Amino acid sequence: MDIEGVGSIVTGGASGMGYATAQLLARAGARVALLDIDRAGVERAAAALDAHPFVCNVADPLSTEKAVSAASEALAPVRILVTCAGIGRLEPIVCPAGDGTLARMCETIQVNLIGTLNVVRLAVNAMINEAALEDGTRGVVVMVGSTAAHDGPAASAAYSASKGGIVSMTVPLARELGDHGIRVNTVSPGIVATPMLAHLPKPLLEEVLRLTPFPKRAGDVTEFAELVLHICRNDFLNGAVIRLDGACRSPYYSQTL
Repeated sequence: MDIEGVGSIVTGGASGMGYATAQLLARAGARVALLDIDRAGVERAAAALDAHPFVCNVADPLSTEKAVSAASEALAPVRILVTCAGIGRLEPIVCPAGDGTLARMCETIQVNLIGTLNVVRLAVNAMINEAALEDGTRGVVVMVGSTAAHDGPAASAAYSASKGGIVSMTVPLARELGDHGIRVNTVSPGIVATPMLAHLPKPLLEEVLRLTPFPKRAGDVTEFAELVLHICRNDFLNGAVIRLDGACRSPYYSQTL
């Protein structure tokens, strides 16, 4: 699909991988809407990219519906959706009672998994109402998983489950939406240099990088964004889950790391 002039929605677009993706989409000529819970951040990012800012909490169905509807109306037809909004945290289940563990786990799953599914639901229903291109294409969805979905560390049950759900729904969504001319793919990043990286325990980060075959460093947000653009442009890439992790395959980690 040619990105030039195409309406594009990026959730989590105020920073990190979301901002980098929006930046490359804008450079490629796409018309971009940024959705993010951080009002000041999304307005600042949109001003820098000449994009449309929309405040959106993907954990809140009403907030999400309003933002996706407004973005779809502003940029019609929207043909690209990239779901970068998410939270990452380690949360052991063996812990003192009454400390809010379940609430934090539910929040992780609500934001990462339910939030992604709902954004996709809303965006693709908007895409379906638009006329298809000559080749039958109506759009492409790129969801963000994580290597934790495939081999997560200890104390990551909720986070790994939330990202595993995204990985698991890639093929079912691609099958359901194929008749409508919409492709669905997922990128599962490993360690990427984003603000979220600060929440990882330093020993865990060091061990992951030590076990990465090459390159032995964190990924760059631009590397993620470039992969997203390739997915958007490659019309035969559908139903795929792509690991972006330097070939790191994490072994068992103790939460004491």
